Amino acid sequence: MSRLTDLIRQAKATDPQLGTDLEAEFRALTRQRNFGLVFEKHKPEVVELPQRPVRKGDKVRVLPPRGEVAAGDQRLWSVTKIERIDGVRRNAHLLLPNAQPEQRQVVNVEDCVVVAEFRDPIYPGLVETGRVGRGGDKPFHSVINAENFHALEMLTYTHRHKIDVIYIDPPYNSGARDWKYNNDYVGSDDDYRHSKWLSFMERRLNVAKELLNPDESVLIVTIDEKEYLRLGLLLEQVFPEGRITMVTSSISAGGASRAGTFSRSAEYLYFVQFGSSRPTPLPLTGEWNAVNTKNKEDIYWSRLLRAGTNALRSDRPNQFYPIYLRLTDEGPVFDSIGEPLLEGDPDDRATPAGCVAVWPIRKDGEYGRWQVSPEGMRDLVAAGCARIGNWKGATTTLYYLKRGERAKVENGIYPVTGHRVDGSVITDASEYQSTFVPTDVWRLTSHDAGNSGSRLIAHLIPGRKFNFPKSLYAVEDALRFFVKNKPRATILDFFAGSGTTAHAVMRLNREDDGRRQCILVTNNEVAADEQAALRRSGLRPGDTDWEKWGICDYLTKPRIEAAITGKTPEGEPIKGEYKFNEQFPMGEGLEENVVFYTLTYEAPLSVSHNRAFARIAPLLWIRAGSQGRVIEALPERGWDVAEAYGVLENLDRARDFVKAVSEEAGLRTVYIVTDDERRFQMICADLPSGVLPLRLYESYLTNFEINSGRGVA
Repeated sequence: MSRLTDLIRQAKATDPQLGTDLEAEFRALTRQRNFGLVFEKHKPEVVELPQRPVRKGDKVRVLPPRGEVAAGDQRLWSVTKIERIDGVRRNAHLLLPNAQPEQRQVVNVEDCVVVAEFRDPIYPGLVETGRVGRGGDKPFHSVINAENFHALEMLTYTHRHKIDVIYIDPPYNSGARDWKYNNDYVGSDDDYRHSKWLSFMERRLNVAKELLNPDESVLIVTIDEKEYLRLGLLLEQVFPEGRITMVTSSISAGGASRAGTFSRSAEYLYFVQFGSSRPTPLPLTGEWNAVNTKNKEDIYWSRLLRAGTNALRSDRPNQFYPIYLRLTDEGPVFDSIGEPLLEGDPDDRATPAGCVAVWPIRKDGEYGRWQVSPEGMRDLVAAGCARIGNWKGATTTLYYLKRGERAKVENGIYPVTGHRVDGSVITDASEYQSTFVPTDVWRLTSHDAGNSGSRLIAHLIPGRKFNFPKSLYAVEDALRFFVKNKPRATILDFFAGSGTTAHAVMRLNREDDGRRQCILVTNNEVAADEQAALRRSGLRPGDTDWEKWGICDYLTKPRIEAAITGKTPEGEPIKGEYKFNEQFPMGEGLEENVVFYTLTYEAPLSVSHNRAFARIAPLLWIRAGSQGRVIEALPERGWDVAEAYGVLENLDRARDFVKAVSEEAGLRTVYIVTDDERRFQMICADLPSGVLPLRLYESYLTNFEINSGRGVA
């Protein structure tokens, strides 16, 4: 090992980048395990950024001529110089790093595409591309057009440890042309398709871990049988502190035929829970495999005789005692409660005149025990929470109300309408709905992906098809267990597809007037079968006529707009109704707010010199809660205050700024632009308590410099 370390040190001296790469691979090898999930750690992905301007120092690929379908030169060139020709045309001088002999070329910048490697630090910004506002003062949902790894990196600045639920439906690695690794589709004949998929997922889950609230949150991942085993092991390794449950969910009643084996009708959901996260018991129908549906007419009475473990006299001698009953003309009643019989035979104990003694004797003749002590039983009888079953003399079955059921009586959930002859309460359960957490097998009509996924999208955006959309109600139900009691929860989906998760969150808000926020991340990838035709017509990624067919612009954005406005992209009222949970016409729309963004890549020097404020501004607004007005630019006075946050650039106007912050009741975050730590602290001291001060651009730049290299396997 020491010899390898010396060789790497020598390599660094002659070629710093090569030495750094060798060192990273060496560290990865030393961390490899020979147990658990072991897979090939593939070269970190690269992503092409066709809408990013080419700058000196960038890494680029040279594109094939327009009209060609071939992939072209996949090598990464370094931009050493940008030269302007005739005041209009711009040429990029390119160098191929480490090539022997040295290779250079000059290319029109229009024929270059910037490439980001996942180990490179990014400095993200956002450009707004539209918004819809029908939700009054509710927080805004966000839809971000971006490569999802970089979007996750961006969210570490705005939402570190603040996400309540992550719901993702990643590519199922079916072998179809539906996902790429390093700019190439991964086919079913790729021997490394499983390890590529695991590398792809591991990098994203590692960043997602930074976003989830460790005190109480849940990660929900849907998957099919091709990767569920590997995914389960990966989740255990990335989230050793999580509690993992896998649910089987039927998504097609008829099933999808598969040659030579059983038809497929189910998929799987992994629930990874952190901290105190628990699914909330809900009033569910029998379709949910209900195990406790007895509370339809009355409260639930439990048997007083202990069953199961620790059920013998020897386990709790103090709970082996007689209960004396008397039979009256109206029926049996409790007479008294005897003292424990620690030793000896029950026949040795005298029974009060006119009474029958009921002992906790099991059917096999063994001496058992009651569930409660004699004192506890006397209290139950006095409170009307003990009950005598059908009269069978000394073998009469006795019942009692457990603590939870008794609380329902005491709290008025079950109103008491009278008492039986034995003194037990009679309750009215007509207004009560029993709640429970279902089993781990879900078979619900509403979860059918055809009727509640594909056909529902056809109502919202007619003529626009999306392969394998989730049932709206399936996503809604999975989320409801964890956000029912969180009306201000934040939900993230970084494999957003057609936008079902945001649609589900908005419907959940309608049910209880919630203010939950959803963040969607999706790229604008054009479907594989459409790309060849577009390339032959002379188009490239980044061209307007190419981008309009991408998933974000063609499906996600119009679907969310349609759900809110109640109108199709053509402006027609949406036909049809929502069929499950809360039923109402789709044409009514939803009273929600949403803003659409495209992620940008900023130069750190421009950020630190305050020349990128317009593109950093949305991040400041999102971090402050995505509510109220966005401070898009600062007025001449050098500061501004909105409903949720404020920005101070001119420190000489700090007094006016602090006064304005103090007068804004809902303001909780301020950003102060300065490199002077001393002046920053002086302003912080004058701010109201409860207001969080952040220094720009130190907090922003430091965040992404720390994250640098997270993508290295």
